[in-house]
Amino acid sequence: MNTENITIGREYPLEGILTLPENTDVPVPACVLVHGSGSSDKDEKIFELRPFADIANELALHGIASLRYDKRSFVHGRQMVKSKTPITVYEETIEDAVFAADLLRNNPRIDHDRIFIIGHSMGAMLSGRIDAEGGNFKGLIMMAGIPFSLDEVLMRQLQELADTSNFIVRTIISKQKEKLAKQFAAMDSMSDEDAKKIRMGGGTTLYYFKDIKQHPVRDYLLANEKPLLIMQGEKDFQVRADLDYAAFQEILKDRKNVTWRLYPDLNHLFMKSVYGTIKDANKEYKVKQHIPREVIADIAEWIHSVQ
Repeated sequence: MNTENITIGREYPLEGILTLPENTDVPVPACVLVHGSGSSDKDEKIFELRPFADIANELALHGIASLRYDKRSFVHGRQMVKSKTPITVYEETIEDAVFAADLLRNNPRIDHDRIFIIGHSMGAMLSGRIDAEGGNFKGLIMMAGIPFSLDEVLMRQLQELADTSNFIVRTIISKQKEKLAKQFAAMDSMSDEDAKKIRMGGGTTLYYFKDIKQHPVRDYLLANEKPLLIMQGEKDFQVRADLDYAAFQEILKDRKNVTWRLYPDLNHLFMKSVYGTIKDANKEYKVKQHIPREVIADIAEWIHSVQ
């Protein structure tokens, strides 16, 4: 395995790592790794867990290159917040993923016709849109993806958090949920300019949620005939196997281009579930572990099977 430090992006340069197999005498397939929601570094680090590093290092042993990079909001968050232009998922995620794909295509050690996207969580939710808006991937790998709009998922997660919390926390969450419900209810009939004036968390505005809702995940997947690998941990308490994964299966039930992988004991990061509840997320992600090698082997086998 070999690694090289690279930089992607233009106005917002980002540090990244290109991980290559030992042998690149013949051009090799490659993947762009796309983060979930929030600000993340190139390893998608959460406490001591580094899922993207696990994936990159193991894929290299299977003869597959990968490119991972710091998320724009992780490096340039303050600059983005100060910008007069509200943050959208295009600026935060999509544009840089397209830059990364183009960088791989310009590398002679990479098989230009075999570049894939591995999206995790929100990155998986956006993978079809990234592909359509310039990614032009050979296939899509969706890990813990979401087939619903972001506002729906956020409201559901808040309710689940309230249901598993004590009275005081439950009361605080209920008030927050009530406020958000009113904002989301008004969102659809609101003009884009008005939605951009309503500040939300993390430097975003209500338009961030509106924009995502205006680009339904299902529409991109149904319009896409490329190979799809949809992966889910059954013990995931952030993206639910019984709701999200099941919805994907219903949406794509007649499609021949989809491969399904459900892992009984794994959580949102595709690591072994420890506590298993959303209120214990921080405790869960402080337990040092790695993505099981067989999960990444499944990804590698699927990539090599795509012709």
